[in-house]
Parts: sequence; structure tokens; C-alpha cells
Amino acid sequence: MSLINTEVQPFAATAYQDGQFVPVSDSDLRGGWSVVFFYPADFTFVCPTELGDLADHYGEFQALGVDIYSVSTDTHFTHKAWHETSDTIAKVPFKMVGDPTQVISRNFQVLREGEGLADRGTFVVDPDGVIQLVEVTAEGVGRNATELLRRIKAAQYVRQHPGEVCPAKWEQGDQTLAPSLDLVGKI
Repeated sequence: MSLINTEVQPFAATAYQDGQFVPVSDSDLRGGWSVVFFYPADFTFVCPTELGDLADHYGEFQALGVDIYSVSTDTHFTHKAWHETSDTIAKVPFKMVGDPTQVISRNFQVLREGEGLADRGTFVVDPDGVIQLVEVTAEGVGRNATELLRRIKAAQYVRQHPGEVCPAKWEQGDQTLAPSLDLVGKI
């Protein structure tokens, strides 16, 4: 079953952010746009490059009103240790959510049962707590923050402009489409 257009399921966890442990729950994913960014584990190889890429573009996400929640099945204590020992992770300003109970990973259907790790899953959640984008990649395939930003802009545009859709490679300011019988077979 696809998670597209479904509401985020209830969860409560602890995150590490800005030198503190902070509570996080599904209610935090309502009222604004969110990215829930799962990765397999702290102290690994592709994961820090992805979190570093998100950190490098964090201001752009914030300008769009988007909060980022990175999630692994590690504890918030492990996130703190990684943040304090890795130059790349030290620049992460967003919440690093611990999911040692695996509830969040299971809710988002990215838990590798029997391994206790999450797949590389990216979820964009709208202000109503509804999942608008799902991407899951193989362990060795890192994600791209610039492409994620483009897709968030498209999702926000479609939400603000009912009756319009964004075609492939759409960039902010590009022409959109208004689906109708007149377009059938003409694209």
C-alpha cells in the first residue's frame, strides 16, 4: 500500500538539536511543510554526505517553510555523539530523531525487519500531516537536496493552485499544465 495521500501515524520520540534533547511527535509535522528523512545508521558512509547536503541547503528549506527531521534507529544519545565527532554532522542544524523503538520507521514502512535499520526513505509532509512525496532508494544510492527542493516547490505550487499540475523537470516560474480533455494526446 502506498503512503501517498495518507496521514502521518502517531509517534513520540526524542531528537538531538542544537546541543539539546528535544521531544518530537507526529503533531510537529502539522501546520507547516516537513521532510522526514530516514537513513540506516549514524557513523556510516553515505549517510553523513546526505545529512551534510541537507545542512548545506537548510536555509533554502527554511525559506520555503520546511522543517527537516532526520531519523535513524539510533538513539538521540548516539546522534549527539556523532554530532560532536564528525565535522560534516556538526553543521546539521535540524532535528536528528532517535527511533530505537522502530515505531517511526515502521509507520513510514521503511524498517528493515530483522535488521533494525531504516531504508533511505524521504517523505514530504504537507501542513495537514498528509504525505505528498515518497522516495526510497537502495543503501548505496545517496539522495540530492537540490532535487528534493525542486519537488517540494512543485508540491507547494500544486497545493496553492488547484487545477494545475507541474510537468517533468518543472522549475519555479515555469509553465504548468491544467489537465483537461483538450490536452489529451497533445502533449
